[in-house]
Amino acid sequence: MLGPLNQVVQWWLHLRDQLPKLEIEHFGLFYVYPVFLALIIMEYVKARDYFDLKESLSGFIIGVGATLIRVVTNVFEITLYMFLFWKTAHFREEYLGYTSLGFKWYIWLLCAIADDHNFYWHHRLAHNVRVLWAAHLPHHSGRKFNLTISIRNGWFITLVKPIYWLWMPILGFEPIMIATCLIVNAFYQFFLHSQLVPSLGWYEKVFNTPYVHVVHHSSNTEYLDRNHGGILTIWDRLYGTWQEPIKGVKPKFGISHDPDTHNPITHNLFEFQEIWRDVKKAPGLRNKLMYIFGPPGWSHDGSSMTSKQLQAELALAKAKGVEVPEHEFVRSN
Repeated sequence: MLGPLNQVVQWWLHLRDQLPKLEIEHFGLFYVYPVFLALIIMEYVKARDYFDLKESLSGFIIGVGATLIRVVTNVFEITLYMFLFWKTAHFREEYLGYTSLGFKWYIWLLCAIADDHNFYWHHRLAHNVRVLWAAHLPHHSGRKFNLTISIRNGWFITLVKPIYWLWMPILGFEPIMIATCLIVNAFYQFFLHSQLVPSLGWYEKVFNTPYVHVVHHSSNTEYLDRNHGGILTIWDRLYGTWQEPIKGVKPKFGISHDPDTHNPITHNLFEFQEIWRDVKKAPGLRNKLMYIFGPPGWSHDGSSMTSKQLQAELALAKAKGVEVPEHEFVRSN
């Protein structure tokens, strides 16, 4: 058992040693992360009602676990980008007339925009494909919304996230540039998880803000599966998932189908267990596959509803001037 594990560790160390130095990682460790910690402490001092210490502790453990997994998988991810970059270099040179897009300032800008577009679709699909939602769910399962949520990331989502970025090294974006843009995007999103920042007006026409991101983390029917953007809001506006905060609709945080525990392991596993339970009881192969790859909340017997079904029901109820019934089983956030 220890032999194969040791071989994997040695392989990982070998791959890590072959990677170019990623300067932004060192910058984040010594400068950015201390600022993040200071901001969390300041937010807690200013708005303690936005915190549940048990939940925050659980969130920190979830975040540490996600970080450790990311440290391991990041080596394989960048190695894969480098492999694709060099494996397709001849193709680019022959058919596109270049080997690399290079490091000009406008290429950095294009890379950042492409990275954010990738994030939008990664994030949107994580809310619309149930097995991906199961991996993303810990980020939304906190009942309090504060800066600690920014580090409360699922342990398994990083295993599928790189898929959305594979086209970039093939097109000729330098792997080190892609990795840098990914980290910058993550740094920016830290600031989105706070209730203390008011609307920033015209800025929100282009860039994401905490005021806008509150909508995304709200479990109100009106807000389900909206505002998936990372840095930019233009993707939500372009693809029809934009939602302004609605006056009079107080955000409800957390998820509708809640495990009712602070156990970090449970928050990372329980929706996968729910999927397995639904697959076992579902009649027919199509229904079983829908419980895995269909939208969260889908059911073959109508016992639970998707976000689109809930929103359609709400719109119809408002048009008729009647109250919307409560539903016991809802698995979308």
